[in-house]
Amino acid sequence: QVQLVESGGGLVQPGGSLRLSCAASGFTFSTYAMTWYRQAPGKERELVAGITSGGSSTNYADSVKGRFTISRDNAKNTVYLQMNSLKPEDTAVYYCNARWSFFSYWGQGTQLTVSS
Repeated sequence: QVQLVESGGGLVQPGGSLRLSCAASGFTFSTYAMTWYRQAPGKERELVAGITSGGSSTNYADSVKGRFTISRDNAKNTVYLQMNSLKPEDTAVYYCNARWSFFSYWGQGTQLTVSS
C-alpha cells in the first residue's frame, strides 16, 4: 500500500540545523512531485518547499528561502528537507505530500521544535 514516512524531526536550538526525510513506497515515486508542508499549533497547514518529479525545479515559501533546501533521490524513493538557521517560528509538524494528476498522498508528519 502507499506509504510516506517522515523522519528526522526533534528538538533543536535556534540557529541549529536538521534534515528531514520522507521515504515513499507503494507508488512510482519518480513520477510524483513532492512537497513539504508544515502546520503549527492553531495555524493552517502551509507549503514549505516543493520539488518536481525529476528534481529540476524547486520552490520555497518566502519564510524559508535561503535557509531550507529540498532535494530528492529517486533511486532511494526519498525526499529531503535540509533546514538551517532554524528559528522558533519554524516549530511545527512537518508533512510530506506526493502529487501526480488526481493522486495525492500524505505522510503522518514529524514534529520539529526549535527552542532553547
